[in-house]
Formats: sequence, structure tokens, C-alpha cells
Amino acid sequence: MEEKKVHDVAVVGCGPAGLSAAINAAIRKKDIVILGSEFCSPKLHRAPRIDNYLGLPGVSGEELRQAALKHVAQFGLEVRPARVETIIPLDDRFQLLTRTEVYEAKTVILATGVVEVATLPGEEEFLGRGVSYCATCDGPLFSGQPVAVISDLGEGEEEANYLAGIASQVYYIPLYSASYKLNPKVTVLQARPRAIHGLTGVEGLVLADGTKLDVTGVFIIREATNPDRLVPGLDMRGTAIAVDREQRTNIPGLFAAGDCTGRPYQLAKAVGEGQVAALSAVRYLDQLR
Repeated sequence: MEEKKVHDVAVVGCGPAGLSAAINAAIRKKDIVILGSEFCSPKLHRAPRIDNYLGLPGVSGEELRQAALKHVAQFGLEVRPARVETIIPLDDRFQLLTRTEVYEAKTVILATGVVEVATLPGEEEFLGRGVSYCATCDGPLFSGQPVAVISDLGEGEEEANYLAGIASQVYYIPLYSASYKLNPKVTVLQARPRAIHGLTGVEGLVLADGTKLDVTGVFIIREATNPDRLVPGLDMRGTAIAVDREQRTNIPGLFAAGDCTGRPYQLAKAVGEGQVAALSAVRYLDQLR
């Protein structure tokens, strides 16, 4: 079996902080993988005019976005469109799980932007005990059992179709409007979820219309995941990732930069923190050697 490649640095996010981190690590000859969205930095794209970025008064956000992507491409780097579901710290590396692939890296830089996701009652309580954010990761655990998939984006349809070949019953609860491409075995329910309940594990899901689903698993597919659920054991300061002046988190080898570390939500701050995070990751790698 071919051994899986272990990158020096995995950057999660492709906004100003993530791309700044990637460039600064690339300059220092590190092997990098960038995992981001299909469209990097919608927030920057929507900014019609930026007057507080040193040396470029009046530049548009889209101009800066295009310049940043061109800069990254000049280093031979590319952004892989992949939503990271879970990051698992191991002894000498990290595993980053997406819906279709597993990446490994010696260090990780989180640059996920501002993420404030409201959770369902029971969601945090039963995480790992019936609640999951990745069907391809945890689906086999629910073989022959009834499950529900709650999704606010079309990607959830692929997750539900995958589960249809494993579970005894799949309920699909879309929080968006579309024509769904689902396996005939999947039951679509047009009602918002209210709460997840159970004793030691998930035993059911209650919908807003009063319907009670007897399920043992609930898969929640969102556009974004709160950082503390992305990385188990990650210290937070409210909704922001807690970091020191070197952009280090409480987990060795894990760094964070940009809006995900808290206010001020400013472009210059994000770019600067991305650079600091990259330099800190490089020092960490050098110490490992």
C-alpha cells in the first residue's frame, strides 16, 4: 500500500490570512496544502473600496483578491476545494478529514474566518454519541439503523445517498430550497429540526411541526463548523480561537490566523497574522527535526 503523503503545513481557509500563511511558508521551502472553498474570500470580493490597506488606497476588494490568488499561483500553489470536517491531532502529525479524502500534515494553520453557528439542543451533548458532521467518516457505524441528515446546502444530498446504502432508513431534512437529487430510499421531510434527544446516545430527533423521528444517528451538514468542534480540545475565547502572539493555539503544531482569532476583523490584521502563523509553523517544524 502506498504511504500517504504528509505535508509540512496544511492551511485551512483561503482568505487573506490563509493565503498569506501559504505564501510565507512556501518562501521557506515547506510543502503546503491549502484546503479552502470553491470561491476564495467572498468577503473580500464584496468590498467595493478599501482605504486602510497600507500603500494601496482606494483599491477594490476584488482587485486585491485577484492579486492574492495570482501571487499564490506564482509559487505553484493551488487551493483544493474541500470542506474540512474534523481535524485529529496525532502524536507527530494531524489528520484532516474531508467528505472524500484524508490529508495529513505536521502542522496546521486555521484561517477559517468568522464562524458563529447556532447549534441544535442536544447537538453538542451527543457529539460522538450519535451526532456526526461527516457521513463518509462515521456512516458505517450506523449500518442497519435509522438516521437523519440535516443540511443547509446541496452537499448533504450526497451524504444522504451514501447513507441510503448503509442505514435501514434515511430521513433528509433540507434547510434550503432546490430540486433534490436523492436516492428513492431517502425520505424528504420539509420541517425544521427542533432538538435531538436521548439518554446515553441519540434516540430521536424532534421536528418543529411536532414530528418525532426514531433515529440513532443525526448527521448535520453545514457550510461551516465552529472551530472547537472542528478540532477537539481547542481552547476558545468566546467564539474566537485563543492564540498567543506567535499565533499558537493550546495544541502543539496547530496555529490560527485572521478573523477566526477575533476582532478587529481587518484585512491588514489577517494578512499579518497569516505571516506570523507561517513563521511560527516553520520554527516548529525546524524544532521537530
